[in-house]
Amino acid sequence: MIIKKADIEAIAVKPNQYPEANVPEIAFAGRSNVGKSSLLNLLTNRRNLARTSGSPGKTRTINFYKINDEFRIVDLPGYGYAKISKSQSAGWGEMMEMYLEGRPNLLKVIQLVDIRHAPSAQDVQMYDYLRHFGLDGIVIATKADKVSSNERQKCINTIRKTLKLSLEDKVIPVSALKRTGYEELLDELEQLITNDFGVTE
Repeated sequence: MIIKKADIEAIAVKPNQYPEANVPEIAFAGRSNVGKSSLLNLLTNRRNLARTSGSPGKTRTINFYKINDEFRIVDLPGYGYAKISKSQSAGWGEMMEMYLEGRPNLLKVIQLVDIRHAPSAQDVQMYDYLRHFGLDGIVIATKADKVSSNERQKCINTIRKTLKLSLEDKVIPVSALKRTGYEELLDELEQLITNDFGVTE
């Protein structure tokens, strides 16, 4: 797959603000500061499509990006940032829950974790939630350039063990800085869309 066109289509906090459920959607979830915005910019070849921030917890909405006029990438609010209030955190959780449980055209949620650290309790909780709704199966290990090639497999094994991944679940190490791993991820997106909706380039 080659992403030739990527545009923000909607910024939402509740279902009546979502765009029409007329194309497949693939969502991305992860802890604040895991590198989600950088990854989305890498995938779409747009430097500032998803805004990166030095202050974690800034994404407080569900952002819908229309890709190649064929499908959407959905950026979910980051979770797990200690300096936000419990009421904010609960609000974001409710926002995501409404989207994940009620969106008929959602194919998959790709979870991001930092390759340098074992997944947190909140990462595990999120993946268990995705598993419950059949939205699991792909994990992105971000910041792969921060570990050596010798360490990488050990880190991936830790991720697999902590999240209790099955043999079929995929872990894709990605570095937005080095631009590695994103082609494999694009292939996964293409396969998801083609298998479920018959959409091709």
